[in-house]
Amino acid sequence: MSTKSIPAGFRQIERHDGLFQEKVHDAYMAKGKLHEPSICPQCGAFFHQGRWQWGDAPAGAHHETCPACHRQHDHFPAGFLTLEGPFFHDHKDEILRLVHHHAQRERDEHPLQRIMGVEDQGSAVVVTTTDIHLARGIGEAVHHAYQGKLEFHYNPEESLLRVHWTH
Repeated sequence: MSTKSIPAGFRQIERHDGLFQEKVHDAYMAKGKLHEPSICPQCGAFFHQGRWQWGDAPAGAHHETCPACHRQHDHFPAGFLTLEGPFFHDHKDEILRLVHHHAQRERDEHPLQRIMGVEDQGSAVVVTTTDIHLARGIGEAVHHAYQGKLEFHYNPEESLLRVHWTH
């Protein structure tokens, strides 16, 4: 992707000396190297070989709350997906089934990608997620299935993604 084709609302990652430089530190990611293995006492995910995963943690694993459970506890989503429009209201149940199905598939593979809540706000439904990639992925899945208009707004200062789909 050339720098001329970067979508509006996104910023290019800067490179210095061959390394990507992180502009914003996500407060919900580990500040240092976690003990391996570690298990999350809330959800049962375990940290092994550098990533959180599902499965049986070995005996004697350290206890460490995973970033997704930490976000859920603090009620601080990383992603917001807003779904609205006349087509959405006519197909709301079907579209929300797609949303939950996509989220479950992602959670099965990536324990930190979870839906935090689905709130009906009358004219729209807002889905909050523990991860920006899940909000983006669900928005793209809905757009792929039903077309409509899909917009993204990423706030790098807060490591927050807002996705808006209307049809």
